[in-house]
Amino acid sequence: MTYASEQTPAAPDAPGPGANAVRAVLPEVQPAPVSPPATPVPPSLEDRATGALVGAAVGDALGGPVQGWSPQEIVKRHGGRVTGIVGPFHDDWRTARPIAPYHKGDGHVTDDTLMTHALVRVYETVRDHLDAYDVADHLVPDLIGTPRWIPELEAEALPLQRIFLTEKWIVARLHYGHADPREAGVGNIVNCGAAMYMTPVGVVNAGNPDRAYAEALDIAGAHQASYGREAAGVFAAAVAAAFIPDATPSSVVVHALRLAKDGTRAAIEAVCEAATSLCDHESALEPLRAAVAPFDTVGPDYRNPSLGARRPSRLHAVEELPVALGMLLIGGGDFRSTVLGAVNYGRDCDSIATMSGALVGALRGAAAVPAEWSEEVARASRLDLQAPGTTLATVAREIFTRDRSRARTHEQAFTAISAIPAMAETGGR
Repeated sequence: MTYASEQTPAAPDAPGPGANAVRAVLPEVQPAPVSPPATPVPPSLEDRATGALVGAAVGDALGGPVQGWSPQEIVKRHGGRVTGIVGPFHDDWRTARPIAPYHKGDGHVTDDTLMTHALVRVYETVRDHLDAYDVADHLVPDLIGTPRWIPELEAEALPLQRIFLTEKWIVARLHYGHADPREAGVGNIVNCGAAMYMTPVGVVNAGNPDRAYAEALDIAGAHQASYGREAAGVFAAAVAAAFIPDATPSSVVVHALRLAKDGTRAAIEAVCEAATSLCDHESALEPLRAAVAPFDTVGPDYRNPSLGARRPSRLHAVEELPVALGMLLIGGGDFRSTVLGAVNYGRDCDSIATMSGALVGALRGAAAVPAEWSEEVARASRLDLQAPGTTLATVAREIFTRDRSRARTHEQAFTAISAIPAMAETGGR
């Protein structure tokens, strides 16, 4: 397959049909301007960091109430596609299975955002690159030691009481089992549990996808294995790539493909190839599902996964990351189109929308996220969605300063080493 590297990227805010569609746009004849038009100011690091985290939270909140359902079931419940914040899928959500007791909907974020903000707090504490040991030393204590407002429970509680079994695994293995943090993820359910909260890793490594990929793999070793861990690395790399000046949805996918391995790479290729022939998210729901299906272990019935679901494999991939990248291409960098496509896809759509929302926010800044959504999610979830981005941008600047100092130290050492004359072939033993 020859996706992306041979294609001309579309502008970040260009509408579909996809990343490889090149449209010749002929400007209208206009009188010569008196002065040249002002060049748009690209979004700052702070703006993009905030955009990534706000975009992730809004995507999460929009997708939460329809998570686990098919596109057809979503239409039946809501009388059409979801176009914004909606209420719970079941009116009796407190007792309805399999939702109970969580109030999904009405602008409430889910565990995706709770884990994302927890990871921001770890960066705020450590103020440097993280590894699996930082998960054990800081993330786990945050999950089990500090009560916070949990929107879906409409109460203050420990985050541990809300996070899914895959995330509870971290606590069991590290706090109670004292496992080596770098290996604690082995044996866990293989899913997108680690990938869903890796946006901060991409922000901290803004513009450096390779470093983001390596750091996320290290962090995720405490949580996931196999293609679940790989998805965490590739998603973090995609977020970091979105910060590169003049980045586009297509260039983000190029970097993701460059780093992705095995089934994850193959799944992204298949989904993004399908996305390039589609012109809107409405037409994309079935084709993207068909493209990712051969790599997805869950199977056609999301709530009744197959016997081989979520087991390690070099041939498979999580569904969420490839679909998020496909929706990013189809949406052309537009937040509404990209995130609503992810939401109406159904299945694990809160995580798909979290990822796609983070990518658009990183590409275009906080202004790309509709204010009527972000403000309502912040109000309903009782969260400050802006502060984590500002905090993380400050930490990113500090880490970059340290990285430059470390690079200079290495450069000086290597220069001195390389200046030592080579040992003569004779008499050198």
